[in-house]
Amino acid sequence: MSEKKTVSIVGGSGYAGGEFLRLALGHPFLEVKQVTSRRMVGDPVSLVHPNLRGRTNLKFVDPASLEPCDILVLSMPHGVAAREFEKYAGLAPITLDLSADFRLKDLGLYKKFYGEDHPRPDLLGRWVYGNPELYREALKTANHIACCGCNATATLLGLYPLVQEGLLVDGPIFATVMISTSAAGAEPSLASHHPERAGSIRAYKPTGHRHTAEIRENLPGHPQVHLTAVATDRVRGILMTAQTFLRAGLTEKDVWGAYRKVYGAEPFIRMVKLKKGIHRYPDPGVVEGTNYCDVGFELEEDTGRLVVISAIDNLVKGTAGHAIQSLNVRMGWPETTGLEFPGLHP
Repeated sequence: MSEKKTVSIVGGSGYAGGEFLRLALGHPFLEVKQVTSRRMVGDPVSLVHPNLRGRTNLKFVDPASLEPCDILVLSMPHGVAAREFEKYAGLAPITLDLSADFRLKDLGLYKKFYGEDHPRPDLLGRWVYGNPELYREALKTANHIACCGCNATATLLGLYPLVQEGLLVDGPIFATVMISTSAAGAEPSLASHHPERAGSIRAYKPTGHRHTAEIRENLPGHPQVHLTAVATDRVRGILMTAQTFLRAGLTEKDVWGAYRKVYGAEPFIRMVKLKKGIHRYPDPGVVEGTNYCDVGFELEEDTGRLVVISAIDNLVKGTAGHAIQSLNVRMGWPETTGLEFPGLHP
């Protein structure tokens, strides 16, 4: 058995940090050393994450009290990790960032979608984008892992094989992500206030969503993907649908071939396209709590229009799960370690 590695989480009172904590506590090769929260110093982590009652006696500590560890996970609001990076740089040989601070290499894309210059462009070259399906080889030696955005993950994993294999016509791709409430984080706002959010389906970012930059940067050839985000009242999950067109002469068999070629050995990609039953296409409810990305499609044969569908749990495969998966790749552990939960039904 591999020797356990210590891991500490900066910003463990939020949803992303709490989900990483949940997964790390069940991981056979990880030992959680410290969890920080500026607001909750001295309180047990189970006060914020009641699902962890009886699983750990850890209490939140101040970030200033962090001690050296083997792996450091940064789970802070956007911009904080980049601006405070020097505070944490020497604490661990391996660092994972769950925020968007180090995901992009293109400074122009960063400024366009985040509305400001990157605060630490000198650091960007050391980070590997934490999407194992796309960057597994680079992750094997990465000491700095920038974990992908949840909407970007759902969109990239749905489209990547089709773009990689050259099946799509040149031109724009239009994607819509239907997003759950937890994707907005743990801090309350008017948009998350129950009377405003319950029962709602609200287009909140028709254009200019920040995750568009990640999608464009990481798809081969950088196609013009246009993302529209729709807020729902689901607590977890993302359903992505993308509209595109196949090149002339290609058929459904070619689409299947591309997915099988690229994803045939992937442990967390499941192709879902059935001829009967109510679960013929990907559904966020089926993957809730899991690290799976379910991918499906439907071809309109007379026009060549291809609708691509993917579903993930935004906090697992969209955040903490692919962070654990990337870490497993980096450490040489079996890639599925700590991520075997198959989900619930009903």
